[in-house]
Amino acid sequence: MTPAHDSRRHFNKAALFADLDYQPHPGQLAVHESGASRRVLACGVRWGKTLCAAMEGLAAALAPAERSYGWVVAPTYDLADKVFREIELIVAKHLKHRLVTLKENERRIVLRNMAGGLSEIRGKSADNPVSLLGEGLDFLIVDEAARMKPSIWEGHLTQRLLDRRGWALLISTPRGKGWFYELFMRGKRGDPNVASWSAPSSSNPHLDKDLIEAERSRLPERVFRQEYGGEFIEGSGSVFRNVRECATGSWREPQGKQFDVYYHAGLDLAKIEDFTVLAVLNADRHVVAVDRFHRIDWSQQVQRIVALTNRYHNAVTLVDSTGAGEPIFETLRAEGCRARAYPFTQKSKAALIDNLSLLLEQKLIVLPRAELWPEGIDELEAFEFSVTETGTVRMSAPYGAHDDCVMALALAAWELRPTKPVPGIYFIEMKDLFTWP
Repeated sequence: MTPAHDSRRHFNKAALFADLDYQPHPGQLAVHESGASRRVLACGVRWGKTLCAAMEGLAAALAPAERSYGWVVAPTYDLADKVFREIELIVAKHLKHRLVTLKENERRIVLRNMAGGLSEIRGKSADNPVSLLGEGLDFLIVDEAARMKPSIWEGHLTQRLLDRRGWALLISTPRGKGWFYELFMRGKRGDPNVASWSAPSSSNPHLDKDLIEAERSRLPERVFRQEYGGEFIEGSGSVFRNVRECATGSWREPQGKQFDVYYHAGLDLAKIEDFTVLAVLNADRHVVAVDRFHRIDWSQQVQRIVALTNRYHNAVTLVDSTGAGEPIFETLRAEGCRARAYPFTQKSKAALIDNLSLLLEQKLIVLPRAELWPEGIDELEAFEFSVTETGTVRMSAPYGAHDDCVMALALAAWELRPTKPVPGIYFIEMKDLFTWP
């Protein structure tokens, strides 16, 4: 064993934490005391995973060594920033005397460690796998690991730990039973190289347990158990059920004559890297046609939209008129399209998703078969409940994924809803505005 590795063994982590005014709660302490090469932490929201990971990363960076390298990786830069910025804040408050380099635009910190050597910590995003190639690592922190593709962990990250015999700490709220669950279970089954912990949010002594229990009433039970209970539950975060069971249809040509047979369409317009999607349903709630495209001129998009809606008897089309959608909506109206504006807000989107969820739950809608509409089926199955670090409940596509097909379908299905209109939400025909009190 090299002197550097031997000195790391005798590094007093507890004394460091005391100097940093950090008092880990019992669950966090168990993680800090582990020496396993793979450490898997699956806990409810607000348990303290981010702070625990940041402190563990700082301890690794300050341990005596000639040179050490560590990464903080997450599915997106926004998520990687949670742990990386926590490290930045701790350094700014307690470790300015050890700071050598801080480049925020590169998400790079270089510290002078306890032996006088240099230790580097970098923030990385898994949505750019090429950036994960190259150097060997002494330590690796993976945030929101359950949301990361298995190919990133298996094909890009594990190799970085080989030549320097590095360790990895993977933290996440559970999400189904994918690769993160399998790695977690290796620790539970006794693999000496893997240590696993799970705990509900309520085990954090700094949280109000009554407030956590209050969340139970506003969440589906399976979502509460995942997000606050820290449990691995298959399909627990899925918003839509019976997607595959409803995917038995095929594309259909227009039937009958205009004013005899009616069609309804939904249009979700592209935002930067997203797709524009137009979905068309018949009166029986069969998805009969979908057009999906991006990176084409707005005038061409309008031509395609008008052509498809005209083909289906000038289908009544609900349009996401938010932001850049407003002029497109006006242009469609000028072209003779029977477009109605539906501005997206948190409330109006929730109404759309609730209606589509009900249609799928009760099998009142027919989707194209998966081989005909793979991107749509994938989006519907991936669309999920989640709880943010601030306790806000979100219904959305996973980080880095698209929801354009979902929103277009939900818009098309809105006027075919089997329930009464949502109180306070109605159309003003003169201006086609979607409003509420």
